[in-house]
Amino acid sequence: MLRFDFTKAAEKELSRLPSGVGKRIIEKIIFYCSQPKPLRNAKHLSAVGGKTYRFRIGDYRAVFEVEKTGILITKVEHRGSIYKRMLFDIFL
Repeated sequence: MLRFDFTKAAEKELSRLPSGVGKRIIEKIIFYCSQPKPLRNAKHLSAVGGKTYRFRIGDYRAVFEVEKTGILITKVEHRGSIYKRMLFDIFL
């Protein structure tokens, strides 16, 4: 199983979501990380560059970076706002 961890910002974003949604996101991340090839379920975010990917979980997205020991989830937001915020962060 691929190891995963959340940044403080991602934990805060996750805690703001309705409890059922947050639980479903965590369960889906565990499911994806338990697969033999977890990145097969992810999409590379080429606009951000580097080793940044995202998991699609219903109407929400979990953005993460691939590291040597596993993945680090950096953002968890609704699909309508996450990409706008990411582009805003890039240009700042």
